[in-house]
Amino acid sequence: MTVTCGRVPTRLPPAPGLSMLLCIALLLTGAALRQIDRLHFARARPHTGSAAELITLQRTRANNLTPVLLLIGQWVQITGWWLLAAQSPLGAVICALAVAVHYRHLQEISHFAVHGVLARGRRANLLLAEIFAHHPLVLAPAVVRRDKHVRDHHPNATLDNDPNLAELRVAGLRPGVSRTRFAQALVFPLTASGVRATAGEISSNLSQHTGRWPRLAAALLIPAAAYAVGGWPALLAGALLPRLLLYPQLAWLSLINEHTWFDPDTRTGAPAWVEAGRCLRLYPANRLLTALAALTWLPYGDLHHYAHSTHPAIRWNYLPALERHLASPHFTPGALLIGPDSVLQRHRRALDAPVEKANRHLGTAPADNSAHRASRCEPSRAGIVDGSLDI
Repeated sequence: MTVTCGRVPTRLPPAPGLSMLLCIALLLTGAALRQIDRLHFARARPHTGSAAELITLQRTRANNLTPVLLLIGQWVQITGWWLLAAQSPLGAVICALAVAVHYRHLQEISHFAVHGVLARGRRANLLLAEIFAHHPLVLAPAVVRRDKHVRDHHPNATLDNDPNLAELRVAGLRPGVSRTRFAQALVFPLTASGVRATAGEISSNLSQHTGRWPRLAAALLIPAAAYAVGGWPALLAGALLPRLLLYPQLAWLSLINEHTWFDPDTRTGAPAWVEAGRCLRLYPANRLLTALAALTWLPYGDLHHYAHSTHPAIRWNYLPALERHLASPHFTPGALLIGPDSVLQRHRRALDAPVEKANRHLGTAPADNSAHRASRCEPSRAGIVDGSLDI
């Protein structure tokens, strides 16, 4: 709406009520778009099933349309949160937290893309990951992440040459770490060193890979769009704060929660038996905390990391069914932070009592082990990890 004061036209801001209605409409529309993918892959999904059964079903559902709608839905909702940030300081706080969660969701969706199971075909998977996640979030190219994650991490999880374990060590999580340093390492992305590391990573992703100019354009587009939608509150609370602080911290907590990093039970044998010794399953009996984690910092199958590590070629929709088919990992904590059996307390005890590689327990699967039985007829680990089962 434009009014004229003398000869100078003045554009009035949109009415608060209309802005809030548009915000709600965007949030609901985005949520609806995201559900299309979930409902499509939920059809005929068994309560429990072997990897071979689930991969067969997954192949019949593979498509490129519902993943695109899923990713568009994420950004439609982010736009709605940017509008909310302009409404009030409380709206800005909610926006910052919500957008950080959406960034985590985009990271996990792209994680399954580099495994080749988000869409149909390897090219489509990498393209969608780049357009909707890696370019706008200024992450490393999808092919770089694929090599680091699929080739370097999965076969070597918790071993000395695991790049993820190296990240934890850089943050200070090493044997003999002091209690103060341990506490600081848990919130490493929020510390001055962590912010410098995040900024350095963003700078590296913009300058050291091919396609520099499209990446730079995408990096500038997101803050510009946030400002255009919600002004300075959206720019600060809806773009910069989530990307530089909040999203990295959520991703960091997820990394800490993936494995028994510092005292794995090193084993040989079937994939389920091997992964049961170095993975964990958080909140195995608490449905409320399970739902909260799955909606926020452990989305899209990240809560089921043990099942994913056992068979990485399975889409997140089918990981709960696979998890029910497998025996439980050897560590199933009911808490992340507090309690003698929590994830962080276990990490702390392991670092208090350094374990030399030569003293680690080397286990072999007993003849009647249920995890071994559950995986004897599954596809080979090598074929899954290297992407040869991409859809």
